[in-house]
Amino acid sequence: MENVRIGIVGIGNMGSAHMACISEGRIKGLVLGALCDSDPARLALCEERCPDVPRFADYHEMIKSGLIDAILIAVPHRLHAQIAIEALENGLHALTEKPGDVTITAVKKLIEVAKGTDKVFGIMFNQRTNPLFAKAREIVKSGQLGELKRSVWIITNWYRSQHYYDSGSWRATWAGEGGGVLLNQAPHNLDLWQWICGMPVQMTAFCDIAKYHNIEVEDDATLMVRYENGATGLFITTTGECPGTNRLEISGTMGKLVLENGLLKWWKLNRSEREICVTDTANSPKFDGEIIEITPDHKETAHAGILQNFTNAILYGEELLAPGPDALYELTLSNAAYLSQWTGNKPVDIPFDSAEFDALLAEYAAKSAYDPEKEQDTENSTGYSHRWQVNW
Repeated sequence: MENVRIGIVGIGNMGSAHMACISEGRIKGLVLGALCDSDPARLALCEERCPDVPRFADYHEMIKSGLIDAILIAVPHRLHAQIAIEALENGLHALTEKPGDVTITAVKKLIEVAKGTDKVFGIMFNQRTNPLFAKAREIVKSGQLGELKRSVWIITNWYRSQHYYDSGSWRATWAGEGGGVLLNQAPHNLDLWQWICGMPVQMTAFCDIAKYHNIEVEDDATLMVRYENGATGLFITTTGECPGTNRLEISGTMGKLVLENGLLKWWKLNRSEREICVTDTANSPKFDGEIIEITPDHKETAHAGILQNFTNAILYGEELLAPGPDALYELTLSNAAYLSQWTGNKPVDIPFDSAEFDALLAEYAAKSAYDPEKEQDTENSTGYSHRWQVNW
């Protein structure tokens, strides 16, 4: 295979940006094979921008058309897993936008289907391409930071206006989107949080609905977690603060890391804090070590980087930076947060009873104002917005 022919399903804000990127030839070895959307207006946009690319109103038909080798899924979250499953079962490689779906039940089913094929399955965790997060992961995973003590991420610069929420009828609804800031904006950060620090074993969360916007889901959330070794973590996010903050601090027995303002600062102890604590004769020992400032050694490649990596995985067997099964981890965190909120902000053990979560989500969805028959999305893109990349 010389080129991978990819079909995009969902030509809204995100899908149209992917369409522009691929049609401009920015991804080596990847070409547009087909475009699909149920909205005639979006298909008209496809005809205008990519007149030579076949168009479909039904993704079932596109999957079985023989015109594509892979599918890129950029539709409302609740459809991600079912479309990916059908594509994989029909011999296509699959790349889905985040999150993998709205429930871990759906994602687990998708992962099992993918395991039964020889096809490449990836997820669009584009912020993994940021070199500072990759370096932080390397430091933590290599043991250079020692044993984890605490992680704190204040990620409140996902500011959104009411106009943003009004731009798509599926947005910020339990039945359409399946959640709010934790399911739409913060999945990137939840993924990076666990990618660097690992998964916690317990969570208590406070997810405030419509705190700053006229919506039916949460736009402000505070998550408190405990890790297996007893370390603790805090994750704070919202779409209602302006200006917001993006600061990740990770403390270990051998020092700490702080990522903020496009800089990774590493306080590297010469000996373990545990050793200092029990052997030093000073009441308040001074910092004994070096401070290392790390700046990015290359640009964040973002969505284009994930698309290139996905293409290379198909053509040359390159290892995926964001394998599809990793979708389970960040979704487990947001599902656990909702479950904690819905059960009186009680601590939720991880893993948890997914059946209980599914039943409660169904109750919220049943009361949702979302009407799929009136679905509309007024946004379209000619390129990737800065808001989808790491912003400090």
